[in-house]
Amino acid sequence: MKVVGLVSGGKDSCYAMMKCIEYGHQIVAIANLLPSDHSVDELDSYMYQTVGHQIVVSFAECMGLPLFRRPIKGSSRHRELSYKMTPDDEVEDLFILLSEVKRQIPTVTAVSSGAIASDYQRLRVESVCSRLGLVSLAYLWKQDQSLLLHQMITSGIVAITIKVAAMGLDPANHLGKELDYLTSYLHKLKELYGINVCGEGGEYETMTLDCPLFVNARIVLDKFQVVLHSADSIAPVGVLHPLAYHLENKKSNPSGGCDTTTDGVCKENKSFVFEVLGDGVQRCETAHHSFADASDSGPVETTDHRIRISKTNKDDTFSICCWLEDSLNSSVGMQEDLTIVLKKIESQLTSHGFRWEHVLYVHLYISDMNDFAKANETYVSFITQDKCPFGVPSRSTIELPLVQVGLGKAYVEVLVASDQNKRVLHVQSISSWAPSCIGPYSQATLHKEILYMAGQLGLDPPTMALTSGGPTAELEQALENSEAVARCYKSSISTSAILFIIYCSTNIPSSERFKVQEAMDSYLKQARLSLDKRSVSESITPMFLYVLVPDLPKRAFVEVKPMLYVAEDTDTTEETSQDVSSVKMSDHWGFQRAGWHDACIKKCIVSGKLCAAILSITRDVAAKICSETLGADQNLADNQSFLAEGQLGNISRFCVYLLDKILVENNFFWKDVMVLRLYFPASIGLPTETLSLIFGNAFDKVSEKRKEDQNDGKAVLFNLVPVLSCGSSASSMDDIMTCELIAQKS
Repeated sequence: MKVVGLVSGGKDSCYAMMKCIEYGHQIVAIANLLPSDHSVDELDSYMYQTVGHQIVVSFAECMGLPLFRRPIKGSSRHRELSYKMTPDDEVEDLFILLSEVKRQIPTVTAVSSGAIASDYQRLRVESVCSRLGLVSLAYLWKQDQSLLLHQMITSGIVAITIKVAAMGLDPANHLGKELDYLTSYLHKLKELYGINVCGEGGEYETMTLDCPLFVNARIVLDKFQVVLHSADSIAPVGVLHPLAYHLENKKSNPSGGCDTTTDGVCKENKSFVFEVLGDGVQRCETAHHSFADASDSGPVETTDHRIRISKTNKDDTFSICCWLEDSLNSSVGMQEDLTIVLKKIESQLTSHGFRWEHVLYVHLYISDMNDFAKANETYVSFITQDKCPFGVPSRSTIELPLVQVGLGKAYVEVLVASDQNKRVLHVQSISSWAPSCIGPYSQATLHKEILYMAGQLGLDPPTMALTSGGPTAELEQALENSEAVARCYKSSISTSAILFIIYCSTNIPSSERFKVQEAMDSYLKQARLSLDKRSVSESITPMFLYVLVPDLPKRAFVEVKPMLYVAEDTDTTEETSQDVSSVKMSDHWGFQRAGWHDACIKKCIVSGKLCAAILSITRDVAAKICSETLGADQNLADNQSFLAEGQLGNISRFCVYLLDKILVENNFFWKDVMVLRLYFPASIGLPTETLSLIFGNAFDKVSEKRKEDQNDGKAVLFNLVPVLSCGSSASSMDDIMTCELIAQKS
């Protein structure tokens, strides 16, 4: 991509541009914001470093690139973490500046910034980029600062301190010193006082005098003045005010320097400085305004009998699922079906007093991954950042055999919370940290101690390309990406995961699928080896569900969807595993406790808080169920006779019996259930409507048994999800039916 680099003059913005070049991008221009009063060194700004702005103008000549500069006219008016366009805010100066860059250099598609740890700054750069249709590149984001500082120095960046404001840093002794000279001292201060060695906490700021980007000249500071802003005895604050400097030409350009040809905008050894002084009246349209807002458009032609809604009954956190039935002949296309489904879900939300901002998670199922771009286009016309001020939902997108079972070409499930007590992680910048989410879907959402992660592909974060090496390499990269996200919540997938759902594409040869599971087990085992005994003893033993699907985004082999338990008080919360052998359960429909029942169930219980379970009905289990209920002469044959409605009815009752048993034994009720998915193979041979009726009857029976959890009999308690196959093992995904249950105490 052609990139404009945001420069403050410091080491971070320069090194960020160097990383852009390393990953194959081209820097075609640089941009800078400075005080309106040029005699002022530093503004009271939450966003911008301005100390040394007198020198930044020389970057154009040093790099041989056009420099766009704008005086900062606004101030910090909108100080909440997530930014909304606010007149006269200093962020709007950045918008006007980049608008002019884009106008003069239309080929610019990305913006580089040196953000390392500040969400406040990153979110504002991302907001401006989103409005201008640009990609944010932040290759220093979340990197280890000690390693980062070392890399900056060894890569050839020569930078001096121009501001100090931390314990142990004295303006008289430490201003104007090169970072290479101060490195060991900065690490000493980190040990003593916990400072950020890269200065991310405002401890110090720098000015770059030379670096590999400076292909034409280096800066030589001839004279400066130390200006003391605060004589505090503990942490005095001082800045370096440059009085005189000159450029020292370089005799030859070093190999590996950046390309200084920018499509005719500038040429080698020539530079231009553009002053952007306009008021920004002519604003660029935002990226999401390029699509019509389908949620506000007119009605979509459809008939009510085609639409099916499923909703769990938990009051404060529940799931809504919508699909189309009997649409083989009437479906126009994926976008039309998805529009109908999203409109219906939006209507359901409204009828319960909710909006899209209440949605925690979205499962987007489509019938053909070739329609992924169209699905995104429709999706962003309903769910936008403006509609979700507390954070956009996390999302997983999967191709499922929808058409084969008559469910149309789009199917959506949303998890809804009645409150706004959620913590959303939404990083749109491309970085080396984890894959970016460019658009209205986030990496993860934490709500009531459950962390819902977006589906993770095996993407190399800085390039956003699938890692090479096949299915196992993709899985390992997806797990690394998941771990990076988990660390943002001070957690780990190796100790806190409740459930891993691993979607496997049919592009993986069946003979290779077992390697995916081996890689999964090996990764978690290695991760736990580095933990101390207490961490291992307190860690949760996760459940695994492998699901075979036709295709995944980017034609990936695997997609991993972790769910974590992130305790608010780790000292008082622990996983419990109850011995159910002594618990006497009343029998249901002739089912009585048997030893083989436990082999069907994987569960994760956090006492008094969470009950999660995976129930797998394999062919062998189905045979035992039918043998117990219908007699030995009714055993399953080898020719899929288990697809008979009567036998599937017995299987459904057994599933409900065991799920009910798990809930009761752990002091949970059906009213606590917020997610209940029933995965079934598309080859099962029965219409989805028939399956819905069969399981609906079984749940109605258990509802009668549990009077304390009785519902009105109208709402369905589960979501049916058609797959190619699934199971607890990657090598034998052959379940006839798989139930996923998540219950949580309010």
